[in-house]
Parts: sequence; structure tokens; C-alpha cells
Amino acid sequence: MKKEAIYKYVKEQYGTEPEYLWKRDPNSAVLRHRNRKWYAVFMCVEGKYLGLPEKGKVDIMNVKCDPEMVSLLTQTYGLLPGYHMNKKHWIGVLLDDSVGEARILDFLDMIYDLIDSEKMKKR
Repeated sequence: MKKEAIYKYVKEQYGTEPEYLWKRDPNSAVLRHRNRKWYAVFMCVEGKYLGLPEKGKVDIMNVKCDPEMVSLLTQTYGLLPGYHMNKKHWIGVLLDDSVGEARILDFLDMIYDLIDSEKMKKR
């Protein structure tokens, strides 16, 4: 799944638009929950920094994750510890079609709900 398709989904589902925060890296973007917390970060990273055999850059989406699920999820190809983020709370998802569209959208829905402060207070 490509990031443009993800941007379209989150705009329709949550009213979220990507924010481009870094002048040095104008293609990287952040998605924020309505409570202003980040729930996804998009980057283009050299594969070698992710421990991948591919040469060149790959698109990734870092998503916030329940810490209890991180070690289990990162055992699956296409899911990595969050690059340049707290690896206890973030996972990286390769956007090279190694992770299916349904799974990516499930992650986004799960994460959006996870950081919903009203729902967190009820837990």
C-alpha cells in the first residue's frame, strides 16, 4: 500500500491530513490524532538502516503500538522496530507491499483508537 492511499483513507476515516514538519526532509510526514498526538510518521529511509538487504531507500510508516504487542509483531516480515522512534511504543511498517492493505488499515484503526485520550481514561 502506498502512502498516498493511506493519506486518502485517514482523511476519509478521521479527517486527518499529513503534516510536513521538517524542512530538511520535506517528504516525511506526520499524522496527528484530533488530540494532537502523533499516531503515524512516514519516512523514506535507507534499507541498510533498517537491517534490510535492499540497497537504496524504502518508504516506511511508523505507527504507535501497544508495548505488549511490539515484540510479537516485529517477528513478522515487513514489520520492524520503529525507526528513529521509541522502539517500545512504535513499530515500522514497510510500504513495499510486504504487508497487506487490510493489515495496514487495521493498524491505523487500532492505533487511532489506542491514543484516543477519552478511551484511555475509561480503561
